Amino acid sequence: MTPHWTRSSYCDSAGPDCVEVALPPGPATGVLLRDSKAPALPALAFEPTAWSAFARWAARSRP
Repeated sequence: MTPHWTRSSYCDSAGPDCVEVALPPGPATGVLLRDSKAPALPALAFEPTAWSAFARWAARSRP
C-alpha cells in the first residue's frame, strides 16, 4: 500500500520546494515526511508522540 502524500495549501503547485506529509500504510502509526524535490528518497518516519511534540512547538514558535 502506498502512502497518500499531501502538501500544504501554501505550496506553489508549480514549484517543487515543499515538504510532503502522509500517514504510514497499514497498521503502522505516526507520520511520514519527505522532500517533494526528491520523492524517491526514503521518507522520515516520526512516532505519534514525537510528531505531536513538534506540532506543539511549531504552533508556539510561529511569528
